Amino acid sequence: MIHTIDATNKILGRLAVEAANLLRGKNKSSFVPYLDTGDEVIIINTDKIKVTGQKLKQKIYYRHSGYPGGIKSIELERALEKDSCEVIRKAIYGMLPKNKLRDKFINKLKLYKKEKE
Repeated sequence: MIHTIDATNKILGRLAVEAANLLRGKNKSSFVPYLDTGDEVIIINTDKIKVTGQKLKQKIYYRHSGYPGGIKSIELERALEKDSCEVIRKAIYGMLPKNKLRDKFINKLKLYKKEKE
């Protein structure tokens, strides 16, 4: 089954929880944590997502190149301008179980900045 979620005026974390639960299949009576029983999720209008409080300025995403002094950071506001799909993908990825099924779940997620005509 395919679920379509419109991200317009939705809070980032609440949208991520909803998508993660659908990807895992927690809404089904046949749910077991060790099997992939989830559905495909399509999220549209990712550039119209909202966040609460001062997160646009205060939330920082870090990554490291592996070399000394190789830490890079980007604020949520700039990350949303650069690629809003990646911000939502990271939020959902962090809510999935940290095991072999995680990559299978995230492959069933499709993100689009605009509504498909």
